[in-house]
Amino acid sequence: MSHPVKISIVIPARNEATSLRDILPRLLALMGDAEIIVVDDGSSDDTATVCAESTAKHMRHPYPKGNGAAIKTGARAARGDVIVFMDADGQHKPEDIPALLGKLNEGFDMVVGARQSGSQAGLHRAVANEVFSSFASWMVMQPIADLTSGFRVVRAARFRQFLYLLPNGFSYPTTITMSFFRAGYSVAYVPIHSPRRSSGSSHIRPLGDGLRFLLIIIKIGTLFSPQKLFLPISAGFFLTGLSYYLYTYLSAGRFTNMSALLFISAIFTFLIGIVSEQISALHYKNIDTTDHEGD
Repeated sequence: MSHPVKISIVIPARNEATSLRDILPRLLALMGDAEIIVVDDGSSDDTATVCAESTAKHMRHPYPKGNGAAIKTGARAARGDVIVFMDADGQHKPEDIPALLGKLNEGFDMVVGARQSGSQAGLHRAVANEVFSSFASWMVMQPIADLTSGFRVVRAARFRQFLYLLPNGFSYPTTITMSFFRAGYSVAYVPIHSPRRSSGSSHIRPLGDGLRFLLIIIKIGTLFSPQKLFLPISAGFFLTGLSYYLYTYLSAGRFTNMSALLFISAIFTFLIGIVSEQISALHYKNIDTTDHEGD
């Protein structure tokens, strides 16, 4: 299949040799002229052997650093103008790549494969993703079909501008999505269906999802528009304090310490939002300069 620009496909993998044996031949048949990079995140299986049996480039971390770290390693090594990121566990189908590339060619900077009903690994994951996507959509005032999907196609120069922001763990899709929206880049979504993994086990553990999901929500707010996160919280403190003050004044004729604490909390939360907004803006101050250099 011929492409107008050089395509690099980056696949972070940890102990996914069985799935790679199926994925790599399909990728080579469909995208034979693309650069395929498998970033081995400290695997203990025969991932290296599987890569050696194909034309895929094998890059290895000496120990597991995390999915986000593997993504960054692959992005730095990729030579293509466009990078395709996909998982090695078989849940992202190579056959969906042309649709994502076609959408990118319409003028977008990033195209994400949006998982449809039945594609999530579990009900709690599906519900959490829906909550995050809805919250992020409110933050950016744009529809976000799938905030946490790792199947995406990006313009390499745009993506590398945010490498320093990306975490080493599994929340890199959230960070890069919000960063693109904050920078004013164009993001599109293409519906896909992700089959359940046929082998191996996920490295995401349900017990850790609660804290991880909470951190993702905080990251969404602080990366994109802190005031949209902190202002409602501040207003909540203020209105609660005001209501409690009216209640105590009318019932006991006094102003209580609890009311004072709520008013002070409202002021401090508002001020934290202002400071966070300024810090957030610093992350994007050099985007225009680096963008022109990349072009």
